[in-house]
Amino acid sequence: MNYARFITATSAARKPSTLRILTDLLISSPKSVISLATGAPNANTFPFKTATITVENGKTIRFEDEMMKRALQYSQSAGIPELVSWLKQFQVKLHNPPTINYPSSQGQMDLCVTNGSQEGLCKVFEMILNPGDNILLNEPTYSGTLHTLQPLGCNFLNVSSDEHGMIPESLKDILSQWKPEDSKDPKKNTPKLLYTVPNGNNPTGNSLTGNRKKEIYELARKYDFLIIEDDPYYFLQFNKPWPPTFLSMDVDGRVIRADSFSKILSSGLRIGFITGPKPLIERIILHTQVSTMHPSTFTQLLVSQLLHQWGEEGFLAHVQRVIDFYNSQKDALLAAADKWLSGLAEWHVPDAGMFLWVKIKGISDTKQLIEEKAIKREILMVPGNSFYIDSSAPSPYFRASFSFATPQQMDVAFQRLAQLIKESL
Repeated sequence: MNYARFITATSAARKPSTLRILTDLLISSPKSVISLATGAPNANTFPFKTATITVENGKTIRFEDEMMKRALQYSQSAGIPELVSWLKQFQVKLHNPPTINYPSSQGQMDLCVTNGSQEGLCKVFEMILNPGDNILLNEPTYSGTLHTLQPLGCNFLNVSSDEHGMIPESLKDILSQWKPEDSKDPKKNTPKLLYTVPNGNNPTGNSLTGNRKKEIYELARKYDFLIIEDDPYYFLQFNKPWPPTFLSMDVDGRVIRADSFSKILSSGLRIGFITGPKPLIERIILHTQVSTMHPSTFTQLLVSQLLHQWGEEGFLAHVQRVIDFYNSQKDALLAAADKWLSGLAEWHVPDAGMFLWVKIKGISDTKQLIEEKAIKREILMVPGNSFYIDSSAPSPYFRASFSFATPQQMDVAFQRLAQLIKESL
């Protein structure tokens, strides 16, 4: 892999921060080292002394005096070592990426912790995309990604999708305007990356099959582009066995994978992690050094203590409990949809995630219905045009979430919506 062609001038210009290097050196140094270099505040001045967090199984995580001092202090930009180590081992167990034993210069798998996966993705996009670059994605897609990408001035190439996710034949058709060797000529402007949410796509709930992923990965090899595997709903897949990930297929070191604990541990802790080839992860860490400096030490230690207390089996047992909850929530929303929206709308059963993507029959644009009329009936949903590159274009869809409302509330909401649709037809 020639990673130089994927790195923007801004990212290439980033140099290691001297102060951040000194911080890392101080943290790893023996206590006998006398430091007059660091600008870290003295932890003895902090007003917080101890903390005890009770976990769902009744066990506790205790931050005594020394642990609390560490939790409230600066830490490494890549993430605290014990959390990074646990996550690397876990990624190997889950995905067994071929790159795990590659030389670092040839795309060896590496990982860094981020302030939620979206912060990491913002840094990934800044690292790769220049104004005018081509990016492949499939509409509808997560609105947060669109809002991140649009100011960068890149060109969106929309790959068609269906209830099974991105369609490889559509991707082939788009790529056919180039020759594989064109990637070596910057003037040809071949796509630099493909962005996808492969499981429980927000907003559709669709998931890519393993066979489609293999076809897409081979096209990435042929036309030499990176794959951004944004997978926040990986641990919310309802049907087993789970299909293989792009990371598990990555023989070249061309996959950057974004994972998140927001949906399964806590959204407010803001702990995500980015896995990918070492030369690119190093660029992300350099960006972190001069922006957020590092993810929250306190929340990293809290998550790390929990994961080490649980172990991999305990974590996966918790994941299964979360899946069971959302599966039940999904069934409740589908029951309400069958009861009230049959004949008025159509939808596919989501494979993962938290959302139902609904198309209303006989209404070409749901924007006014959802944003104005539905709110007056005290129901909140998201109109479909929010998930398209051109948000002004009409869309007959809306997104309903089953993560938060009770089954009783879902039933009432769709009853109100059904009456509203009938009045609007």
